[in-house]
Amino acid sequence: MEPGAHDGAPHYGDNNAYRRPRDMSPASGKDAQREADRIEPVLERLWKQRKWDPKSVRTALLALGYEELRTGPKGEQLGGKLEVRSMDSRYEGDHYVTPEGAQIGLHVHKDACVTAFVQKSNYQVQVNGPYMETGCFEPPTGH
Repeated sequence: MEPGAHDGAPHYGDNNAYRRPRDMSPASGKDAQREADRIEPVLERLWKQRKWDPKSVRTALLALGYEELRTGPKGEQLGGKLEVRSMDSRYEGDHYVTPEGAQIGLHVHKDACVTAFVQKSNYQVQVNGPYMETGCFEPPTGH
C-alpha cells in the first residue's frame, strides 16, 4: 500500500498530485495571511447577512481595493488578482446541482493564494500555494 493512500489504491499520490497546492515561501505565506485576515471579516458579515451570491461577494471584496483578475485570449494574466465565481456543481441523485454561494481566489504572489468560500451553511478562508492546473481554486475531483 502506498503511504497516504486512503483506500490502498496504487499510485494514489501520483493520481492526486493535481489536488495538492504548491509550496509557498514563508514571506509569501505571511503576505497571504495578512490578506486572509482582511477578507475573513467581510465574508463573516456577508454570511450573517445571508448574502453569499457571487455578485454581492465580488462587490464587497472590490470595496477592499482588490482588482478583478483579467486574462487575455491565451489565458495570460493582464492584471488584477481577485476571482469570484459560483460554487462548483456536484452530482446529487440523478443530476448535477450548483449549491448557492461563492468561491474566492486571491492571487497574492506567484506562489501564494487566499482561497475562500461563503455559502448558506458556513464560510472559510485559508492560505495556500496555487494548484497546478486551477490556480487559487482547489480542483474538483478528477478521474
